[in-house]
Parts: sequence; structure tokens; C-alpha cells
Amino acid sequence: MTESTDRTRPLAGRIALVAGATRGAGRAIAVQLGTAGATVYVTGRTTRAQASEVGRTTETIEETAELVTAAGGHGIAVPTDHLQADQVRALVDRIDREQGRLDILVDDVWGGEHLLGPSFGKKTWEIGLDGGLRMLELGVRTHVVTVHTALPLLTRHPGGLLVEVTDGTTAYNETHYRENVFYDLAKNAPIRMAFGLATELAPYEATAVCVSPGWLRSEQMLETFGVTEDTWRDAVAKLPDFAVSESPVYVGRAIAALAADPGRARWNGRSLDSGGLAREYGFTDADGSRPDSWGFMLAKEADPDTRVEDYR
Repeated sequence: MTESTDRTRPLAGRIALVAGATRGAGRAIAVQLGTAGATVYVTGRTTRAQASEVGRTTETIEETAELVTAAGGHGIAVPTDHLQADQVRALVDRIDREQGRLDILVDDVWGGEHLLGPSFGKKTWEIGLDGGLRMLELGVRTHVVTVHTALPLLTRHPGGLLVEVTDGTTAYNETHYRENVFYDLAKNAPIRMAFGLATELAPYEATAVCVSPGWLRSEQMLETFGVTEDTWRDAVAKLPDFAVSESPVYVGRAIAALAADPGRARWNGRSLDSGGLAREYGFTDADGSRPDSWGFMLAKEADPDTRVEDYR
């Protein structure tokens, strides 16, 4: 498929699937792809009729689809549990039937925050095994089921893009243990998936990358700090490093810019983050800033006097 020549809608005519688009990064990615003109299928388990185990009813996939359409794209909500291969197969069959192609696959499924909180500060063997294995199901198995089912459609036409979304870059994760074995595996697996699938996708002129947001001000994170997106700086008084956080819009713009780049194959197999992609493509967060969360965290470990202002 040829690249769009419309600079305001560079993804016009593109078909995208954002798996795990109910809230947070997934929602923002879907909306930004829509802003760029794409038709975006958005999936998740929370609908206006039913909530997932996360227990949040304030964000739904129907609302995400409406936001995509309001932004200038075409949003299509499809309730899907990505642990259920038959549901994912039905989803991909529907995209094939309605569009005949898939150009962008964003694998953002997670939904395990409620499992992570109780495990902080505990050894792996002190964590309930069922909860730990559930993290792996939500963070790894869902991703495997999704790519296994959707990549045949993505590779039907040259130029496809697979984006695995995780928490942490290779530069950070390779030197930092992420809380416990379960979470560490769940958040490193997408990096390895993108690395390996890059080799398999190259003959189809497709690109696979892994992208991480920085310290994300998701709906759940804002509630944890008792602030809103408008008042988030109030939390900096209690936790100064929160000043380097970013809104979900930032990673959404990162992936939209990546998808619109005809030279994106140069990133094939790479671990990327919103701050680094902002430097490359010149976009900013919603407030006009350009935070670099992972760069700040690594720099502060080397020099405790590192100023957060220098990474925003």
C-alpha cells in the first residue's frame, strides 16, 4: 500500500488493530492513529455492558472507538478476550472480511495492574502462584495468541507494522530486575517477541518493534496519586520525580509517527520508547513538553543530582 500524501492524515486508508485499547496507552494509541486518518479496530474486555477483572467501568472500548472517530478516523469496537484464540480468530476474520487487509497491529494487551500492586516488595515465592501465572497469561500469552492469529493478515501486503507495547526499554530492563519473576517475564517478553519476529517479518517487508511509554499518567495512575490530568503536577510535591511523567497522548503520537514513517524498517527488531521517538520525529506531549522518563531514571542512578527539568 502506498504511503498517504496527505500530511494531516498520513494514515488515511490504513487499517489498524489496537489490541488492548480500553484505557491508558492503548486508548491513546488508537486515538492518535485515528487522528492520522486510520480505520482502527479497538479491542478489550470492558464494554458498557460488562467489566473485566480489572474492575474499572469508567473506560470502555465503545468509548475508545467513539474517540477515534471524533479524532478524524474510523473507530470500530470489538469486544475480545485475547486469551481466547477463537475470539481473536473471529476478530481477525472480521477485519479480513470487512477490509481485506491489516496494515498496523499494536499489541498492547495487559490488564494486570491489580495483580502487580499486592506483589510489591515480595519475593517471587511469597506471591500467590495463581496471581503470578495470571500475570504471564495477561502479559505474554495474550500477545502470543494475537500475533499468531493476526500476522498472516498483516503479511498479506508488504509494509505492515507490528508494535509490541511493554513497560521498559532494553537499556533499562537488562540492568534492572522488574519487581518479581512474573512481572519481569511479562514485560521483557514483548521485547524479545519484537526482536525475533523482526527476522520472520523482514521477507514480507514488514517491521516489528517494541515501544514503551515512560512513567505513564494513565487513568489508574492519576487516581492512585489523587490527581487528574489537569492537576497532575500537584503530585510532584510528594514525589518530585513524577515531574518526568508523560500523558498517554505521548506514546500515542510516538506510534502514529512511526506508522507514518516510510523508512520505519530501520527500527526493525528494536526496543524504542516515546521519549526517544519524540526526539527522532519532533512531536511533543499534549502540554508541549518532551519528557524522557527512561533517560532520566538511568541518569539519576549515575548521578543523584540529575535535574528532572533537563529531561522534560
